Amino acid sequence: MPQIVNLGRELVRINVQKNSVECSQNGGRSWVTRCSNSSYGTFRDLLEYDGELLACTSKGLYVSTNGGRSFAPRCTNSSYGEFLNLSDGGSGLLANTTKGLYYSRNGGRSWVKR
Repeated sequence: MPQIVNLGRELVRINVQKNSVECSQNGGRSWVTRCSNSSYGTFRDLLEYDGELLACTSKGLYVSTNGGRSFAPRCTNSSYGEFLNLSDGGSGLLANTTKGLYYSRNGGRSWVKR
């Protein structure tokens, strides 16, 4: 589960102990909290995909278009189960959930069981 990703000149990570998203602009020598809003649930996984930052949380899949400063719901449909992690499948996204493996060809807005 990637909890750290490259976003341009920054590193962005999940701080599991604080349940926050942090960034570093100096190669990881120091970190600054970027988002610590508990309304998103528990952060589990990050993926940079198609210019967006996707976050798997205990409340669904969220998207950030501002480097992780804030997130918006992308998919919070519980029929897919809880999102555990994401990967770039080449022609779309793959997601492991508590209900199995799913794929998406529209940036995670909807999912099909694999």
